This record gives sequence, structure tokens and C-alpha cells, in this order.
Amino acid sequence: MHDDEIRASVGQVRRLVADQCPQWAGLPVVPLPDEVEGTDHVLFRLGDELAARMPKIAGAVDQADSDARWLPLLASRLPHRIPVPLHLGEPGSGYPWRWTVVPWIAGSTPPRLGCDDVRLARDLAAFARALHRVDPGGGPAKPPGSRGSALRHVDDAVRRVLPRLAEHDDGFDVTAAKAAWDACLAAPEWHGNPVWIHGDLQPGNLITDSGRLVGVIDFGALGVGDPAPDVAPALWTFTGAARETYREAIGYDDATWRRACGWALAPSLTGIDYYRHTFPRMAEHGRRMVRAVIAELA
Repeated sequence: MHDDEIRASVGQVRRLVADQCPQWAGLPVVPLPDEVEGTDHVLFRLGDELAARMPKIAGAVDQADSDARWLPLLASRLPHRIPVPLHLGEPGSGYPWRWTVVPWIAGSTPPRLGCDDVRLARDLAAFARALHRVDPGGGPAKPPGSRGSALRHVDDAVRRVLPRLAEHDDGFDVTAAKAAWDACLAAPEWHGNPVWIHGDLQPGNLITDSGRLVGVIDFGALGVGDPAPDVAPALWTFTGAARETYREAIGYDDATWRRACGWALAPSLTGIDYYRHTFPRMAEHGRRMVRAVIAELA
């Protein structure tokens, strides 16, 4: 998926657990199937109740410390479970980075390419609203270029990729995509107080049971900034009536919605190019997002 991946092995995880948390040394270590792997970590089940999260790229190595510091403070203020680390691991056994052991949240994930589930849309909006209400004091400010910062910081990356996308048929008009991006970029920036944001409320990070949200995972984009990225799941995660339900239930103004469209569009445009051959599922999700934003802003 990435040229610079460092992938932990079952043997490494088994040795790390035995050395650093021997209370779990006897648990079986089983890698998750490739079809549910994300972009930043390799995950291993530890028995029935736990999981080891092992960063696989340098850009994800700060998440172990961030999760260990901030998730315990947020968990009691949120309406659904989050994976508060039970152990913050150190490098060892040939593995170079810090890692975590977290509770396994049982359930399933919504359809990867969007779902029209109004109840789930209300559940997720309630989660996002609760997160945004937590006192942001002392929280890590989102740096320029990351979700939650101003859209203008990713303008260069978007404009660099557009000519490369024009060389392919991805099922959308690149000129229309550029016009949609320009419309998003023209939206007023966030001038309210910064809020806690998850930043990546896409289907693979939502755990459901019988169609209801029971947990939210992967807080790699956690920080304090513009709430617009947490409005973007209206596009990332939902279709039809559920999309409108989420947008209305989360309750932000039109300018924030326009920036949310920008945070759906920018990583989709760059992701189509980056993952075209290495992670086709992610590239296809990007194509759908671009078409959705073009239609929304037409």
C-alpha cells in the first residue's frame, strides 16, 4: 500500500507482548484479514477481547502516544465506546515504533461505499456533537495541512494532482472537480472556537451492532480545530436520506458545510492518484466522493 511500510509480524507481536505485558503472553495472536486493513496500521487480535495496533508507516507513529494521552480523557464524555489503550508498548524485537494494546470492540462496519441508514446517521451525529462539546483546552491544535486546519493549506496538493487525474477516466469531469474545489476554497474560514474533532469518521472506523453505532475507532486525526471534517461524513459515510439526516443533525452552518465538502474532496482527489494501483478500494471510494461533491455543489 505504501513504499515505506514496516509491517510487524505475528512473531514480533507475540514477543513484544510476552516481554512487555506478560499477563497476555498466552493469548493467540492473529492478524486481521487484508480486506479490513486500514492505511496506517497493521492490527492483530490478541485472544477474543484485545487487539494490538502496530503503525506501519512513519506518518502514523505519533498515534500511540496521542491515543494514550487523550482517549482516556474523552471516553467518559462520549456516548459510544472508543478504544482507550490498555498498554502503550515500546519498540523491540526488531520493530521500531511505539504501539498499543486496545480493547476489541465487537461488531461490524457499515458498507464501505456508503449507506442510507437514518438511525446510524443520527447516532454518528450525536457522537460528533458530544465530541465537539468537550472542553478543547490543552488539546493538540491541528497543524496546517491536516484535517481541521484551513483548506487553503492543501490547495497546492489538490492543484498538483488535477493534471495527473486528467490523464485517466475516473468517471468524473476533472474540470468540474476543479470548479467544486474552488467553491469549497471560497467558503469563509472557521472563526469560532476550535473543537475536538475525530477527523476520519468514515465507514471503516465505525462499529455497529444491529445497525446501531456501538463504537468509534482510529483516532489518528484527533485534534482541536475546525469542525468541518466531522461534518464531511455526510458525504463519506452516508447516501440518500441518511446524508441529509446527518447534515441536519450535526447542525453547522452553510459555510461549514462547504468546507466539509472540501474535506471530502481534497483527500479523495489526492487519494485516487496515490492509491490507484496499490489500494483500489480506497481509490474507488475517492471517485464516489468526487462525484458526490460535484453533484452537491453543482
